[in-house]
Amino acid sequence: MSRRERRIGYLGPPGTFSEEAARRFAPRAELVPCASVTSVLDSVLGGELVEGIVPVENSSEGSLGPVLGLLAYELPLFIRGEVMLGVRHDLLARAGTSLDSITAVLSHEQALRQCRRYLGRCLPGAALRETSSTAEGVRIVSGSTEPWAAIASGRNAARNGLVVLAGGIQDGRRNVTRFLAVGLTERGPSLRSKTTVALTAPDEAGALYRVLREFALHGVNLSRIESRPARNRPGDYVFFIDFDGHRADPGPRDALEGVAVQAKWMKVLGSYPAGL
Repeated sequence: MSRRERRIGYLGPPGTFSEEAARRFAPRAELVPCASVTSVLDSVLGGELVEGIVPVENSSEGSLGPVLGLLAYELPLFIRGEVMLGVRHDLLARAGTSLDSITAVLSHEQALRQCRRYLGRCLPGAALRETSSTAEGVRIVSGSTEPWAAIASGRNAARNGLVVLAGGIQDGRRNVTRFLAVGLTERGPSLRSKTTVALTAPDEAGALYRVLREFALHGVNLSRIESRPARNRPGDYVFFIDFDGHRADPGPRDALEGVAVQAKWMKVLGSYPAGL
């Protein structure tokens, strides 16, 4: 497939961490900025994009956004890959702006949350304003005459006429965001595959144990388990589970057959090469 044919969508505008993740996932593809995560998914579903790159988890803040829920309940899309991206947040402003003059800080809500200790310590009087992406915050600050600052990657500074006032202001020293690549088809087995499933367990004693036991019986290593409230079913929970191996491999295949018997509902969200 040529570069022109392989169009990969990401949360834009250019300069976001999503763009960086998309470039790492597909260095030779045509990258297409989208206005929101849902528009990325819709464009993949509609065939305008071959794949989309969407954030799902941060090492400091946990789950990000509705992506896994949409894949489980609404969208016939598959996870086709993942990117683990180290995220460094910098404070950007127009040249001549001093730290003590800043009245507002603009960025995506996740970036603001990942820098809250710095903001509380160094900019306690500044208003925090959420934008659709980190790059959008940079664009607004660049075009304003107000004493505002943006939180984003420092690589956005020079291209937008800004300077870096403070670097590495994120609270966690190792701040990593996990991005998923999604598409209309599944990937085949690779040397190091991972699989993600969503399931619910019967509301009875030992039900979840019996589900998880199937993985242990077939020697399948679980790398992640997360629970979320089930939609429209108060008191019920959906479990999102990542495990090593492709769904077609003998161990995972046999484990999933057993899980399907023990679970009330199960959906395989995709098997894909483990993180870049």
